[in-house]
Amino acid sequence: MVPDRMLDPSTLGDHIDRLFRAAWALSGSRAEAEDLVQETFARVLAKPRRIRNEDDIGYLLKVLRNTFISSRRAAARRLAPEALDDRFEPVDHSPASRPDQAVEAREVFGVIAGLPDSFRDALVAVDVAGLSYAEAAELLGTKEATITSRLFRARAQVARGMKSSPQGVETGRG
Repeated sequence: MVPDRMLDPSTLGDHIDRLFRAAWALSGSRAEAEDLVQETFARVLAKPRRIRNEDDIGYLLKVLRNTFISSRRAAARRLAPEALDDRFEPVDHSPASRPDQAVEAREVFGVIAGLPDSFRDALVAVDVAGLSYAEAAELLGTKEATITSRLFRARAQVARGMKSSPQGVETGRG
């Protein structure tokens, strides 16, 4: 058994990419993902955190998921503001980004965000954040076999969702 240890705040930056991808998949929005990661870090840094194992990313993903669920519950209690037109995306001046990849990522994360919670959580934990099936099962409080089943179904739903998306529309010829 691994003894408890304190989470080292200086190592949080090592996990930002994986947390951001997980947050984007959970929320379906790049802007919401940035806010979600920031709120997760704020919660974790608000007080010292004791961790029971060597898995910082597993702990951070659990905090991220709980923060996401809390924010959705809070949003459900508030009046919904009028949504902005989704056709317009803020300009990303990053030289590494490519428009075709950005469009595809936005579509994939949008489809993932529309999955049922249990499927979305399994897919985010394994395919987006890179956890093993065992780590995902522990994080989500379920069995490894359940993770396998949920991943299979989630991936199939994402594939169907991408085929029916505007970029992936099939012509019916062939």
